[in-house]
Order: sequence, then structure tokens, then C-alpha cells
Amino acid sequence: MKRVSPLYTLSHYKSSYFRQDLSASLSVFLVALPLCLGIALASGAPLFSGLVAGMIGGIVVGLFSGSEVSVSGPAAGLAVIVADAIAKVGSYEAFLVAVVLAGLIQLVLGFMKAGRFSSFFPDSVIKGMLVAIGIVIILKQIPHALGRDNDYEGEFEFQQLADGENTISEIYRAIETASTGAVVISLVSLAFLIVWERTSGRSTRAFFKNFPAALVVVILGVGLNEYFRIGIPDWYLGDTAHQHMVQIPIIAPGKSLFSIFDFPDFSVLQNGNIYKVAATIALVASLETLLNLEASDRLDSAKRVSSTSQELIAQGMGNILSGLIGGLPVTSVVVRTSANVYSGARTRISAVLHGIFLLVAVFFGGALLNYVPLSCLAAVLIMVGYKLAKPSIFRKTYRDGWSQFVPFIVTVGGIVFTDLLIGIALGSVVGIIYVLHTNFQSTFNLVRDGNQVTIEFEKDLYFLSKPQLKEALTTLKPGDDVLIDGTKATFVDHDIYNMLHDYRDIATVQGIGYKLKNVVLNRRRRHQKGDTPAINEQVFTNPIK
Repeated sequence: MKRVSPLYTLSHYKSSYFRQDLSASLSVFLVALPLCLGIALASGAPLFSGLVAGMIGGIVVGLFSGSEVSVSGPAAGLAVIVADAIAKVGSYEAFLVAVVLAGLIQLVLGFMKAGRFSSFFPDSVIKGMLVAIGIVIILKQIPHALGRDNDYEGEFEFQQLADGENTISEIYRAIETASTGAVVISLVSLAFLIVWERTSGRSTRAFFKNFPAALVVVILGVGLNEYFRIGIPDWYLGDTAHQHMVQIPIIAPGKSLFSIFDFPDFSVLQNGNIYKVAATIALVASLETLLNLEASDRLDSAKRVSSTSQELIAQGMGNILSGLIGGLPVTSVVVRTSANVYSGARTRISAVLHGIFLLVAVFFGGALLNYVPLSCLAAVLIMVGYKLAKPSIFRKTYRDGWSQFVPFIVTVGGIVFTDLLIGIALGSVVGIIYVLHTNFQSTFNLVRDGNQVTIEFEKDLYFLSKPQLKEALTTLKPGDDVLIDGTKATFVDHDIYNMLHDYRDIATVQGIGYKLKNVVLNRRRRHQKGDTPAINEQVFTNPIK
């Protein structure tokens, strides 16, 4: 497996990668821009805070990340936590102290190698998470494609914070109030993206492979809207204080470029709530990051294996810096990562460049980017969502069997109709139940040949195998000659061990020949202590004469 190392990547970077990384970074930048602003709004934080977090997530976390394709920034999953935390601690400046402390906690987790716990999430759950996020992206972007922007960009919860609607009812409202201009722009943009995708797949021309389709769509969207302004004023989208446009806040005249930054108020360190908020942010942000890292490895065409602990260290560094200069908490984010991968990114340089583009946009390009209609960006995100949730994924997972499909579909439904973390929790519980069920289905084999019965252990026996083994013992009949062979098991649960030995009394009463062979509590421990168990250790009870 190819493991990821930041220093190795940078020292062995090939110039031939740059065109693909640059193209991908532009696409991710255009996707990330409205998401950063929308998440800041949903969090009740200053608008610039989302953009600051996006810059830090791209430049700092991207540079030191444990993944080559993961992209970090403010996350929708933290919006409710952030809004509640700001109200609880009294001010945004006090909240920033919690962000810094959360970063320190993540650094400690990284150095303790806590990232390894991400491996405990079942594969079917990770697959379901990716598909669910694709579906949510499509459902959440349909209203923006129709010109309705009541919900915040980037919000992923089924129940919406902004207007009290849910994901489904918001689509219904959007259809009722659809803007013709927005619909035309989104449909033209989608058609262009589909044609571009098919052309780049068949064409050998480097232009189609390296030039970002998202940038062309943005230019197309701006051009169409300006044409509506001149030729079809009723379709023009800019008459309502640019409601349907990207809305980067403009730095007021006479203000310094650095006036966008807020700074933490460390006088609140005596407030116990700060530490509770910090621990909550660190836990949730780390969990979302580790889940996304598992997903990004699945998406990465180069099949590189990310370093989860290195990622936690990078996230810690990012959150410390973000908190110090006024940014929201940072996590690795599936939407940006998916856009990055599907745009052809080769290395972490793509994430770093996207952060640099956000920085330039904030300081110098706000007025120009505010001409971009959200409907053309919605088309870009809908295409990303479709790639994550292709119908073929459902068919393939169904063919893998119920043990894969049920946790997969529970995860999908949970995320779509609640939120990311609840959906993952539901899918993981179901997945673990199936894993346990599968593991303890084949722990032993029972073979009957007339009155000769052999129960052979195929692997170690843990407590959850007890009901199945007990049921097997109840099938024994008077006159049977039974051998229980534990040669292949290096560990037998204490309850099962006692049950097998206690069965001697039952066998005696019922006239069953009964013997145990190599059934020991823990053969591994005996080996470690230097004791060598007798290979043919047997216990005979009431053998049939």
C-alpha cells in the first residue's frame, strides 16, 4: 500500500502534475466559495469567518494533511454546535478560544495515534456515507438551481435551520417560486457539464482534460445573466440585492485588509463552558475528518492510504490558527474532497491552491465574484452529487449480499433524513450487528454420521457463540458418541468452557458418550508463559461401551 507523507510529496513533486492540480483547485475553489459563506451564516458567525476557515483548511491543513486528495474547511455538521456554543459562551471572540483549545486536543490525539480508530467503521457504512452525501447534495442544490436561496448553502441536515422547512418541502417551495432565469442558467450549465464530461472521456485533447469545466460554467452563468439584464429583464437575477448571487462581503472603504480578522478573548479561560465546547468541537470535528479520510481513500484513483494520525495533527494545527485569526472550526469535508477528486487532482497542491484562491478572492476579487449566479454553481454540485450516488453503486452493493446492503441502505436513509453523524451511527450499529452475526455463524461445524457426532471448532469461540453452541448440544440424543474438537481454537470464552464441562453431567444422565479434545481456555497465554499444552489432551465422560 502506498502511504502518504507530506514531505515526500513536496520533495518529489512533478511539474507534470501542476496542470491537473491547478485545474482541480479552481473547481474546488468555486464549489467552496458559497459553502464557506453559507456555513458561516448557518453558524451565526461573521461572514468572513467561513472564508478564513476555508483559507486555513486549504493552505495549512492541505500542506500538512495525511491525505493527498482531502480538502478541509468549515463543515456544515458543526454549524448547530457552533451556533449553540457562541450563545453559551457569550461572544464570538470567546468562542474562538474554544476553537484554539479544540486544535490543541486534536494535536494530542494525533500524537497518541488515535486516528487508527477510523478502521472500525464498516466498509458498507463508508460506501453508504458517500452515496448519501451525493443524494443530499443533489436534493439541497435543487432549490438553488430553481432560484430559491432561503436555505443556507452547505447545510446538510434534513430539518433546515434557516426557514423551518425540511429538504423535501424546500424543493416543493422552490418549484412553486421558481425563477425562470435561474432555471435556464442551471439547465444550460448542467447540459454543458454533461457534454464536457463525455467529450473529455473520449477526447485525447489535453484541453478538455486539464481545463476546469466549473470555470467555464461560471463564465457561462455570468454571461447569461448579463444577457438577461439587457435583453430579458424579467429573467435577470440581480434586482433583489443580488439575492441569488455569491455574496462575498466587501471590505469597507478606509478599512485595512486585515480588518476581516477577529481575535480570541483569552480572559474567558476561567469559564468552564469553554473547555466543554472545545472538547465537543474536537470530538465531532475529528470524527467527521476520520470518516472523510476513509471516504477519500476510496475515491482516490491512485489508491493511496492516508495517515489518519498525521491528518489529526494537521487538523489540530489548522484549528489553532483558525481560532487565533477569527475562523470557524475546520474539518476534512466530503463535498470539497469529492469535487477535488472528480476534477482530476493529483496531489495536495490542489487543496493548497484552492486556499490561496480563497485568500485572493477575499482580499481582491469580491466585487467581481459577486456577479456569479448560485444556479450555475448548483449545477456543478449536482454533477458531483450524481458521481457520488450513481445507481450502479446501489446495484453492486445489493449483489454483495444483505450483510453489505442493509447497513449501506440504513446509512443512506439515516444521513438523508437526519444528518451525517446520526446516519453514520445508525449504519455502524447495523453493520456491527451483521459483522458479529457473520463472525459467530461459522465458529464451529457439527457433523453427524449415524450415532457418531463431531463438533469441530473452526476458530476462537467468544461469548456470542454460546447460544448457537448450546442449541447444538440440545440436538444430541441418547446413544450418541460425541467428540468436541477444539484443536483449531486458541481461545475459548470462560462461559463456553464451563458450559462444555458442565454438559458432562447431562451426558451421563442421558447415556451420551462425550469427550473433549484440546478444549482450553486460552492456548495463546499458555504458550506465552512457556507452558506447552498436551496436543491430545482429552476428557472422557461416560463413554459408550
